[in-house]
Amino acid sequence: MAVSYLIAENLSKTWAEKPLFQNLNISLNEGQKIALVAQNGSGKTSLLNILCGLDIPNSGEIRIKENLRIAYLKQDPQFESGLTVQDVLFHADNRYIELIDAYKKALANYEAKIDPVSQKELDVAIVAMDHASAWDYENQIKEILALFELTNYAQKVETLSGGQRKKLALASILIDDADLLVLDEPTNHLDIHMIEWLESYLSKQKLSLLLVTHDRYFLDAVCDQIIEIDQQQNYVYRGNYSYFVRKKAEREAAEAAEIEKAKNTYRTELDWMRRQPKARTHKSKARIDSFYDLEKIAKKRIEQKKLDFNVKMSRQGRKILEVKKLSKSFSDKILIQNFDYIFKRGERIGIVGNNGSGKSTFLNLLTQKISPDSGEVVVGETTQFGYFTQVGIQQREDMRVLEIVKEIADHIDLGDSTISAAQFLFHFGFSHVLQHSYFKNLSGGEKRKLHLVITLLKNPNFLILDEPTNDLDLFTLGRLEDFLLDFKGCLIIVSHDRYFLDKLADHLFIFKGNGEIKDFVGNYFDYREMQDFETSEEKKAEKAAKTESATPPKEKNTPKKASFKEKQEFEMLEKQIASLEKEKEELINQMNSGVLSPDKLHEVSKRFEQLSKELEEKEFRWLELSELMN
Repeated sequence: MAVSYLIAENLSKTWAEKPLFQNLNISLNEGQKIALVAQNGSGKTSLLNILCGLDIPNSGEIRIKENLRIAYLKQDPQFESGLTVQDVLFHADNRYIELIDAYKKALANYEAKIDPVSQKELDVAIVAMDHASAWDYENQIKEILALFELTNYAQKVETLSGGQRKKLALASILIDDADLLVLDEPTNHLDIHMIEWLESYLSKQKLSLLLVTHDRYFLDAVCDQIIEIDQQQNYVYRGNYSYFVRKKAEREAAEAAEIEKAKNTYRTELDWMRRQPKARTHKSKARIDSFYDLEKIAKKRIEQKKLDFNVKMSRQGRKILEVKKLSKSFSDKILIQNFDYIFKRGERIGIVGNNGSGKSTFLNLLTQKISPDSGEVVVGETTQFGYFTQVGIQQREDMRVLEIVKEIADHIDLGDSTISAAQFLFHFGFSHVLQHSYFKNLSGGEKRKLHLVITLLKNPNFLILDEPTNDLDLFTLGRLEDFLLDFKGCLIIVSHDRYFLDKLADHLFIFKGNGEIKDFVGNYFDYREMQDFETSEEKKAEKAAKTESATPPKEKNTPKKASFKEKQEFEMLEKQIASLEKEKEELINQMNSGVLSPDKLHEVSKRFEQLSKELEEKEFRWLELSELMN
């Protein structure tokens, strides 16, 4: 029977007089991996804060398993000033760290013979390590920290970049001894390589997970259940993202049919109500009550999901943008070196590369926000940039959303017709209520969405989008994709969202580091296939090189054969490895049996360490000799 970790019943929350969700129900059992999906401003982060005890609902009840350890990755992690990387990673309440420290201290005391009771302390520490399966924990930590490039433990957290802080917070979560991981947009600020590693790690690990993310490939690979908040209500889909998309479409089709039927019946019932029936009989009262239920359904709005318009683009001349021998470095780090490119009309370029490889610097050079060290950027006379940056927009807090947009344009030219600023906002998910909200009351995702709308409103013919998918909901991403597919101008996208890149980019600039930029024809899926092929070929070449280097010089056309002595050694190694593996299995069974005395357990664990090293050496030698046996 599944162990219940968390149950939330009838949760409701309002923020700044805006209802976020009502009567929301969630249950999460041990081993489940659940994603929360909703439009920006629907209360996803507020819900996570409530479930993690950092906020309280207006109403409802939460029941959490006793002593449940929850690790919460916030969307924008904040750390106390003065802390080091080591302080954050190896905090005092991590059970594994406590066990390892206790074992190391007891072992040092035992070997130094400091205290007559040191043997007993060591035995206790060994039993505790064995019981918690903590022997391999340090290796796991080292692997994660090396991947996250967190090796300077003394570095102060306030000196880290936004991306480094996200990595630090995520690494701290992953090495923590938690029963439940709660992750709010874990892929933000990570490069694609890191996202793919995290995706693989979370999908393979036996852990319990509640997350919010807009990354559709990530959702598909990791989650087994989707909870959607839509119009303040929640819907549960027991499957991954692909399953959710299908079932959501079915649900909306059924709701649309129900609403249409209710509208037809509502007109008849409304006419009856206007004749002011006297609710004297039980039948009349029931009909009146039924009318109000029907009215709720008839007035329910199913928002149109398809974006069926395109902003008129500024005229674009022959000469668009030319880059000549462009180079840029900061200190001794080369970001771009001697890059040449002539942009053509209608090009759709995706930019990928590790964090810090120079992607944003490249965009700032193109838009002439910064100057190159050498080379030049020649912008065509008719080229008008629309630049969506990671920094976002700065607006007066007391301005309303609609006022901000109207400062740019009251009406938007669609070519054949015009629409109002309010209609344009509505198409990107800004309800009429939200349009009259103050900027200060918008969520982080809503502010990013407004920044996007403002960028598109400026009538550009060359769009540059730097991480546009961060903090945007899936609904807005779908609308943005539809918009960009119809966009006739040039498009450059820097994004870690693989789905987004695959749908929109027809070739890529790959930032490989040390100033090298490779132009790759194809989308990200094509690039990954090429990478996998190249990796496979490299491994074959390495194997061939090792075989060749392990083979002594020989006469031409004379196949290398193992000597008699090497054959004897090879046969002996096979027998020794089989014997050692059998002994290793027996030692593992003994350590896991729970019946050994502390003295015997200490003896067995020591032998296990020696045997593992010996087995590794013999296996390596066996591999060398096996190349000569063919």
